[in-house]
Amino acid sequence: MENTTPTQTENVQQSVQQPLPNSTAVLVLGILSIAICWCYGLFGITMGIIALVLSGKARALYNKNPEQYTEGSFKNMNAGRVCAIIGTSLSSLYIAILIIYFMVIGAALGTLFTQFPWESF
Repeated sequence: MENTTPTQTENVQQSVQQPLPNSTAVLVLGILSIAICWCYGLFGITMGIIALVLSGKARALYNKNPEQYTEGSFKNMNAGRVCAIIGTSLSSLYIAILIIYFMVIGAALGTLFTQFPWESF
């Protein structure tokens, strides 16, 4: 067995970088928020908000101790955050379009049936 001092093992453990927590989850949720934003906007906006919250927590962890985490996981988290922002924006836009669409249809149907044909006789 090798004789190692505690400081040598501590230095080895500190130099090992680990992936940023939830970086892959942020990336997956961000991509899904874009892909699913056309499903009435609700699923896309939900996944986008969850990805943004997770990316905020991961970014805070990375800013505290950047040398502890790998650069690749930080880039994945940033890409997922950008995808989540795009997906949330598209979902919000789609929800706004649906609201306007239903308001126009409702107004058209409301004016169409103001006078029924059998009441004109």
